Amino acid sequence: MLVDSFGRSITYLRVSVTDRCNFRCVYCMPPEGVVRRPHESIMRYEEIAAVVRVAAGLGVRKVRLTGGEPLVRLDLPRLVEMIAGIEGIEDVSLTTNGILLEKMAPELKDAGLSRVNVSLDTLQPEKFARITRGGQLETTLRGLEAAEKYGLTPIKINAVAMRGVNDDELQDLARLSLDRSWNVRFIELMPVKNQQPWGAGFPDPAEIYLSIPEIKKALEPLGLAPLPGSSNDGPAQEYRLAGGKGNIGFISPLSNHFCQQCNRLRLTADGSFRPCLLQDVEVPFLDALRAGEPVLPYIQKAIAVKPLGHELSQDHLPAGRCMLQIGG
Repeated sequence: MLVDSFGRSITYLRVSVTDRCNFRCVYCMPPEGVVRRPHESIMRYEEIAAVVRVAAGLGVRKVRLTGGEPLVRLDLPRLVEMIAGIEGIEDVSLTTNGILLEKMAPELKDAGLSRVNVSLDTLQPEKFARITRGGQLETTLRGLEAAEKYGLTPIKINAVAMRGVNDDELQDLARLSLDRSWNVRFIELMPVKNQQPWGAGFPDPAEIYLSIPEIKKALEPLGLAPLPGSSNDGPAQEYRLAGGKGNIGFISPLSNHFCQQCNRLRLTADGSFRPCLLQDVEVPFLDALRAGEPVLPYIQKAIAVKPLGHELSQDHLPAGRCMLQIGG
């Protein structure tokens, strides 16, 4: 079993399959964009599956595919099928912006994908286009419909809460959980190479952060109540609106971080293990893997250097990669 130096069992692997995306979200990518890595430096599906197979043998049970935008990678359902067929893996999920989900949902379900998280920060088409730098809201909404139709459930909607950007829509976003079994999760903005100005029409990034306590207060008029049996200590504190079919979740990496419960390890698209989302420590292994070396020692090293938690309160911010390149 994978147990780090603080006694946390590592059972969850997040796999970034690409550093490319069909959006350019203001909080995820700098205005000037990022330099794309050449194709030969990106892990092949067989290499990803080999890593997951070793991790599964050590107790990893859940795998989430991320990006960039994972669905822009050619023939992604083939990777889903490979991972879903690995002994010990109980859950294969996907985080997506939903743009290609309408087209790909049936094939993903047939391949063995369990469920999806869809990023959705606004319900206003013009604002959606500004946040994503060109995206169309209607396409993402159709993707959500397709995910529900083909059983990629429970559906989670990830909304990054931003003061002066979408704080006027918090109640509207929460209401998505009323009539359908959609789980809306509000996430605090994380300072991952997004502190430079976002462009015309956006506040100073230093003023945009909105805490979970502030979000909860804004939702109180809707009858927000904690779910029975919820510990409310993260990573997602679970609530429900009065009469709602879905849940409301709150993820607070800054105001009330849940590092002490972290059970995950991240795999970057270019073949490094990243033990903590919000620290730049990484363990590269792709060259060794392609040279025929076993991956196990690199997994063990990554677990050994996994920190107790991030150090954002000490102004130690990650600077090596933007969120697009990590996978969240």
